[in-house]
Amino acid sequence: MTLKPIPALLLGLVFSGVAQAAAPVTFNKLWTTPGVSAGFLAEIPAFDASTNTVWVAGVTGVDVLNASNGSLLQHIDTTAFGSINSVAIHNGMAAFAMESSADRTLPGQVVLFDTASRSLASGVNQIAVGALPGMVTFSADGSKLLVANEASPTIYGAFDPAGSVSIINMNTRTATTASLAGVATAGSAIRSPGMDYEPEYIAINAAGTHAFVTLQEANAMGVLDLGTQQFTSVIGLGTKDFSLPGNEIDPSHKDYVSGSSGPTKMELRPADVQGFYQPDAIAAYDVSGQTYLVMANEGDTREDDGDKARLKDTALTGPADLKQLNISTTDSTSGDLYTFGARSFTIRDTSGNIVFDSGNELDAEAMARGIYDDGRSDDKGVEPEGVELMEIGGEMYAFIGLERTTKAAVAIYKITDPANASFVDMIVTDGDVAPEGLKAFTMGGVSYLVIANEVSNTTSLYQLTAAVPEPETYAMLLAGLGLVGFMARRRRAQQA
Repeated sequence: MTLKPIPALLLGLVFSGVAQAAAPVTFNKLWTTPGVSAGFLAEIPAFDASTNTVWVAGVTGVDVLNASNGSLLQHIDTTAFGSINSVAIHNGMAAFAMESSADRTLPGQVVLFDTASRSLASGVNQIAVGALPGMVTFSADGSKLLVANEASPTIYGAFDPAGSVSIINMNTRTATTASLAGVATAGSAIRSPGMDYEPEYIAINAAGTHAFVTLQEANAMGVLDLGTQQFTSVIGLGTKDFSLPGNEIDPSHKDYVSGSSGPTKMELRPADVQGFYQPDAIAAYDVSGQTYLVMANEGDTREDDGDKARLKDTALTGPADLKQLNISTTDSTSGDLYTFGARSFTIRDTSGNIVFDSGNELDAEAMARGIYDDGRSDDKGVEPEGVELMEIGGEMYAFIGLERTTKAAVAIYKITDPANASFVDMIVTDGDVAPEGLKAFTMGGVSYLVIANEVSNTTSLYQLTAAVPEPETYAMLLAGLGLVGFMARRRRAQQA
């Protein structure tokens, strides 16, 4: 006896209530605090559970905010130590990444503060590191503090300090340096933009054995063995084909409608050009013992734009639709064009293989919500920059900060199954512009996301909640399952 399948229409009716259920994560803005001190810009946030405070670093100092209501508790002026680029906190210890204010090609330092007293930590509290320390992160147990020393030259073609990662032993407060010089390479499309590797961001695996370092301008990732404290490989991250379905871009900020002088079109279309992924922020998480790396593919060029020009301003040939697009002058040839960034975020394994890429969803969602900045179409689109991960309601979520939208925007993806990551929603917040740093944390059993916005110089806190299906959804589901069972029993009876 063979049972006939239940008609698809019936199943659609049965489960329509489930399909219309709320997004798995909802969010609610609790407060926004502006930076008010001279020269301060809200850039990188950290959370201290022991004092219930949010610490926000930006150029001239750190704002310490009450996490409950966003009130400013203290502004810590850090200019005596240099210019601050980042802050990380573990177990009541705050680490500030300070570049030399005299000359950024000189060694920088990490300065340690006690979060309870908001003053310099006791013992050794200033540790020399490499030039231009741009990001700091603690290992999960707090025994190590890793520092990405970007080491950008002040004048290109002049002295270029060596990029490196400093590994600070927090028990002895001493640092060792992991160099990238001469490290074996793998993968593809490693760029040579006229400078050495410049570490941007660091993620550490759950076991604490390896760190993964984005080398943005080089379109690569460094793999650092924390046991030997040496890099084992530099992996090229390949390129993205914008001519393929799902990867379409808007390549021009001057594609006028019907030949007029305006307005311009906001239209995603196939483009015969490859994009270097060039990730900025990176985060790591484990699934069944396997580490996966989440990367925001921003696409920075050299600071002097010495490797960048519009196609129309070069001697190269290419499609007319791409004449306004910024391309890599060091990598492109006529008929084989390369641009910066992938306008997406990517999940990779530790060998650099792509497990998931968001395609053009970030641009498309920004357009649908009326926050796409068409003036950036020629140059990296919404420009994904920040990444933060958090488990909520038993599912893993990625939060992707978009630097170039007309209002601050953070995309939310469910990434529990890396190969089948899916878009959930987008936080769009009035009054905030250009999210630079993100930090997720729990307080009193509740999940939160703090967003530091560089251009608006504001810090905002959102409460995150795992959505629970409405009671009627459960009722519909149970009723539907009962109906399915009834129909199956009826067919069995008819065929007996």
